[in-house]
Amino acid sequence: MSHDQSAYGLWFLVAINSAIFIMFTYSFFKPATARDWRTFGAFSAFIVALFVEMYGFPLTIYVLSGWLQTRYPGLDLLSHNAGHLWSTLLGEKGNPHFGILHIASYVALACGFYLLSSAWQVLYHAQRRNTLATAGPYSVIRHPQYVAFVLILLGFLFHWPTLLTLLMFPVLVAMYGRLTVTEEAEMRDRFGADFERYVQGTPRFFPHWRQRSSAS
Repeated sequence: MSHDQSAYGLWFLVAINSAIFIMFTYSFFKPATARDWRTFGAFSAFIVALFVEMYGFPLTIYVLSGWLQTRYPGLDLLSHNAGHLWSTLLGEKGNPHFGILHIASYVALACGFYLLSSAWQVLYHAQRRNTLATAGPYSVIRHPQYVAFVLILLGFLFHWPTLLTLLMFPVLVAMYGRLTVTEEAEMRDRFGADFERYVQGTPRFFPHWRQRSSAS
């Protein structure tokens, strides 16, 4: 289908958007250890890969172009809206920015960044006091920062899915899962019985809402 102007090749926007989201996340996460930097680095790679396809070169659209053009003959593959693949695949009409998954992406991103910020504040003060972080989001789950990262990644996948980020997502989730095991082993050695009591009453990733409601 004809188009007035390609929505890609905008490398300045790739650089600006990548920098904004990476620095925004840095302001919440503030990596201090080598493990923190690995976590932040993997997340940053995801962000760069996302915006390269969003504004630079649409690799996913290119790979799927034959199938997309056959399945959706009226689709302008070089338009920005074509990159909102969920909207296309779900058969949504109108502006994809108002689609259900696009709205869900904003909710996931907002929740993720809020959780990341709240968790960092609790962890920062606990580290300064050399105590176990058990307040705020740490009273609900043991690893709110990693859950926050996963929510943010999901938000971006709902917003703009690409083959590369879809492949990276399970790898990053597995990496975060391994990091939680390593961190818990360190906390067990450091805090002993206090950490064991914390583990008994606080789930790793998913809150026990029924138990918390009963306690309330």
